[in-house]
Amino acid sequence: MNDLFFYGTLCYAPLLELVLGRKDVETAEAVLPGHLVTWVHNQPFPIIQVQSDATARGVLVRGLTEDDRARLSFYEGAFDYDLKPLEVTLPQGEKANAQVFFPSSNQWVPGADWHLEDWISKWGPLSLRAAEEVMAFFGRLTAEEAAERLPSIRIRAAAWLAAQNRPADPNRDIDTDVVVLNHRRAYLNFFGVEEADLRFRRHDGTMSTPLNRGALMVGQAAVVLPYDPVRDCVLLIEQFRAPVFMCGDRSPWVWEPVAGLVDPGETPDQSAHREAMEEAGLTLKAIEKAGEVYSSTGSSSEYLHLYIGLADLTDTTDTGGLAEEGEDIRSQIITYDALMDGIDAHVYRDMPLVTTALWLARHRDRLRKIA
Repeated sequence: MNDLFFYGTLCYAPLLELVLGRKDVETAEAVLPGHLVTWVHNQPFPIIQVQSDATARGVLVRGLTEDDRARLSFYEGAFDYDLKPLEVTLPQGEKANAQVFFPSSNQWVPGADWHLEDWISKWGPLSLRAAEEVMAFFGRLTAEEAAERLPSIRIRAAAWLAAQNRPADPNRDIDTDVVVLNHRRAYLNFFGVEEADLRFRRHDGTMSTPLNRGALMVGQAAVVLPYDPVRDCVLLIEQFRAPVFMCGDRSPWVWEPVAGLVDPGETPDQSAHREAMEEAGLTLKAIEKAGEVYSSTGSSSEYLHLYIGLADLTDTTDTGGLAEEGEDIRSQIITYDALMDGIDAHVYRDMPLVTTALWLARHRDRLRKIA
């Protein structure tokens, strides 16, 4: 049986075509009686469950090849789904046999009733971008390996959409001033690595020779330096940083501000408050925006939202961070003067810490007057 019935995100034609890698897909509207489609609680996709008084609406996809089915199984397998044979009904009452992707376990908690239009509005563009990265590794990873990487893939997809919405260069036309000759997704895990052969327009108006460049694909991050304007002190956190160790540095435990990646559907401001609680046990009274910057434009896509977080700083923690993310964090409260002495003495090696500290130096008097 090569016909499949889709009730969820793959009813969205652009996503189905992307997953299949072709546009000539034969589809027909269909319904599956006795079943209900709901959102997965706190997730951007639906699940289906048996419910006698409900009807699941969707599309029947016909004429699928073995390669199509393999691609679909890879994509849907990343969501922990299995296929089951069922009978669906077409618009004229005709019955058709089809297979349907069902959750393979009870790990998902059902939420509200699911509607395709709502999903397209909120999650369609992000899901398309995420699917591009997932399907680039079809035949290179297993569905289980892709599933493990989905949270990070979505973070990068959300960051890409945010970057697309930032203002374009008014003096250049990126569609003609950058020519991509070849693009490859070279690596996929917590971070991604992409490579491109490209040419760009030089300052003299000519196009450059072809260049090969790679980039570490990260996402957006919120960085918060907690500051108590009454006590005139800051809170720093220390944790082991594998990249610092891997580059040969013999001191890979680094003092930093609070920081973390911005989750899909979350604003950078919300991420700042969440990370302050997760890493330092802090409830911030308010946040002051200290800038938006790329951490390293020559090597990484990471985009930082910098903040000063106003808080009452009286307690530290030796148990900050999330165990499931392998975090082992302790915190320290030091005076503003000690922070700046450390900056001047080049004690601190974390760029976001130095940047937020220097912003604080410019605005400290104002913040203390407000307090």
